Amino acid sequence: MTNSKTTTVERTSDKEIVASRIVNGPPHLVYEAWTKAELFKKWWVPKSFPAVLLSCDMDVRVGGKYKLVFDFNGQQAEFFGKYLEVVPSTRLVWTNEEGGEAEAAITTVTFEARDGTTFLRMSDLHPTKEALEASGAMDATPETFEQLEELIVSGLHPSSGTAKAG
Repeated sequence: MTNSKTTTVERTSDKEIVASRIVNGPPHLVYEAWTKAELFKKWWVPKSFPAVLLSCDMDVRVGGKYKLVFDFNGQQAEFFGKYLEVVPSTRLVWTNEEGGEAEAAITTVTFEARDGTTFLRMSDLHPTKEALEASGAMDATPETFEQLEELIVSGLHPSSGTAKAG
């Protein structure tokens, strides 16, 4: 199925951009890759990107916080926010508060089961058109989602960190 290898990124309004992809794996595994720091670190940073994810702290629960620290060619940058909705294997919603809470973008990720695969949809909703344009939102998403797919297809079992027979 060619669609399973394609990430679609589209601007749906002046303030929102949406990416989607069919991932070859069930929603619970795709969800774990988004919510377990040891797995998230393996796929989130595009291999072509000049950055290293130095640390990844995730308290995935409503009101819980996350913090990602990157090294961009010797310069450190932090990305952080809090989880607004957490529905296991179904939906995650979090803030992106780097610009201050009043200017926080909201990211929503949904995981929909489709015949043994997952229809993954990620929306970034920014407070203003200018904030969206300045963000570079989802520039690296196709490569990142490809890396997510590679992790899931590799048979890595998120709970134990061991390969599954498959």
